[in-house]
Amino acid sequence: MTADDLPAVMELERETFPADAWSEGMLRGELADQPRTRHYVVALTGDRIVGYAGLAAAGDQADVQTIAVSAGHRRAGIGGAMLAELLAEAVRRGARSVFLEVRADNPEAQAVYDRFGFERIGLRRGYYSDGTDAIMMKKDLNA
Repeated sequence: MTADDLPAVMELERETFPADAWSEGMLRGELADQPRTRHYVVALTGDRIVGYAGLAAAGDQADVQTIAVSAGHRRAGIGGAMLAELLAEAVRRGARSVFLEVRADNPEAQAVYDRFGFERIGLRRGYYSDGTDAIMMKKDLNA
């Protein structure tokens, strides 16, 4: 992902996370740390961005920062492909564990993380601005 992708990414961000959308400034800040501690990718259909994902990595830990796929392109393997790329990047950077938070009311995303071997390790009550809990998950990359 580059700064040139931000208009399309911001549109998708607001569509996917209406209550908790990141600001353009937040995403610019993430991109500014790329490649030092961040790795962001976009998924394309033709020349249209239909998904994006980001990883933060430092030391032996990494965190999935975000994953979004446009509504019309879900269940097509795009989210899984981007997650696979983030996990591969975590391995390249020497991470031993990857963490993430997922909305407790998003069983589709939870199922993707389950398939990739993430395990539930905790709950953050009221984590999202609308009061929804976040399920904390972790994947050991040595397993």
